[in-house]
Amino acid sequence: MAGTINKVILIGHLGDNIKMHYFEGGNSIGRFPLATNETYTNKQTGDKVTTTEWHNIVVRNKLAEICEKYLTKGDKVYCEGRIKTRQWEGEDGAKRYTTEIHVADMTFLTTKKELTMPQPKTENKQTDTQKNETSATNAEDDDLPF
Repeated sequence: MAGTINKVILIGHLGDNIKMHYFEGGNSIGRFPLATNETYTNKQTGDKVTTTEWHNIVVRNKLAEICEKYLTKGDKVYCEGRIKTRQWEGEDGAKRYTTEIHVADMTFLTTKKELTMPQPKTENKQTDTQKNETSATNAEDDDLPF
């Protein structure tokens, strides 16, 4: 293979709400922590052990605005992006590093807003003839082999 690949796929839960920063010219950037869990059984004790890995997620512009609007702490998301490492100098003069996942594609798997929305109520009004037709159809379906 001639080239290289820098691709990350994560499915996890937001550890906090999105922190947005807006820039001149209309650009924006959003940051949030994402938790992924791994569960295994300790062979010596037989106990189930869960470890959590935290990832620093970065989203930009339109995707950042959509995330800010619809996502909150605890929501589950699917993220695709690439790893980037940043370096800066701290207040004490020491070099600091952070590794981030710059997300290009995201799918919301569950959102709290989605779960708390009231489901539309549908009224089931049938006439007597419709009820009779339905019960007759159900009786015929009982003889089917599948």
